[in-house]
Amino acid sequence: MSAVEKEKVLKDWQRFIKSDFDKTRFTKLLYNHLIQHCSFIAHYNQAGFYDTYFEDPERTLVFLKQFDGATGCKSVEYGMDYWMKSEDYLDINTAMVGAFEPYKTEIYSRLKQKVKENKLAQINALTKELERVA
Repeated sequence: MSAVEKEKVLKDWQRFIKSDFDKTRFTKLLYNHLIQHCSFIAHYNQAGFYDTYFEDPERTLVFLKQFDGATGCKSVEYGMDYWMKSEDYLDINTAMVGAFEPYKTEIYSRLKQKVKENKLAQINALTKELERVA
C-alpha cells in the first residue's frame, strides 16, 4: 500500500470508530485492509464481516481487543500478533491501535451497556415465554 492509501485507511478507521461503528462508515478500503493485513478472515464479504463483528456488541468487544495495546494486539481469529510485526504494515497497524486508544474507555463502556441491555431483553423475553407455557 502507498502512504496515501494507508492515510485513507487510517482516516476511514477513525471515522468508523467515532461513528459508533456505523455501517455506512465501514468502507471497502478499511475492510480490505482488515482482511489483507490485520489477520482477519473475509467472512465471505464486506457485509458478512460487518455482521460478524458489528451487529452484536459482544462481538464488537471481541474485535476491538485486537486493537487494544493493553491486551497485546493478538489476532482475535488466530491468537497471534504477527499482524503487528509486518514491516510493510507496522506503521498503519500501529497507527490504528493508537487511534483507538483515546476512545477505548468510552467505547468499551457503551458496548458493555448495550450487552447488558440485550441480556436483560433476552431474560425478559424468556420470562414471558415461560409464563405463557406454565
